[in-house]
Amino acid sequence: MLDELEAEKKKGPLHLILGVFLIMVVLALIIPYYAVRLDPVPKYIATIEDVSSLNFEYGDKFEINSNTDFIKLLNPSDEIIKGIADRVVVKAECGGNKVCYAKSLFYFVKGNIEYVNDPPTEYVKSARETLLNGAGDCDDSSVLLANLLQSIGINTRFVFIPGHVYVEAYLPEALSKYRDNGWVALDATCQYCEFGDINYKSQKDDRTYI
Repeated sequence: MLDELEAEKKKGPLHLILGVFLIMVVLALIIPYYAVRLDPVPKYIATIEDVSSLNFEYGDKFEINSNTDFIKLLNPSDEIIKGIADRVVVKAECGGNKVCYAKSLFYFVKGNIEYVNDPPTEYVKSARETLLNGAGDCDDSSVLLANLLQSIGINTRFVFIPGHVYVEAYLPEALSKYRDNGWVALDATCQYCEFGDINYKSQKDDRTYI
């Protein structure tokens, strides 16, 4: 009887260690799964070369006299813009996740459109023109990104601060660390900004939303 009790005592710590080990294995499998679902990351960010094999021209040009005129440059039903947005999100392998789609389009614009200043008199490119040139300033990148996002059903708005404009996307399903009242900041020309970031120098600036 004593021998049996001693044997059980020896098994106790071993059972405990095995139990803890199994719990850790289960957590290691579960946590990444839910992390991917909650904060999905595109598997691939498309390049201009990946998506711009379509033949197209600049498209319509509109005179921009005020911030509200930026709305004239939104044409998400344009078959070229829609086709390119589709290609970007398909290559990202997001599994239908809208937040992941938004990330893939944001990083597509951020990574492929080189920042080039406009002339002293304001000049805002169409989305097509920015794609064809592969270059533009904050106005141009914002117009392109807003068109791409809207073409796959993500609502956007332009955010104007002194000397700068960027886009916000309405993504209430995104993690709270990214969004403010459901809106996620997407500043494609901010060098150090990631998805959901705005330039720290602009955080106290007055904003106008269009």
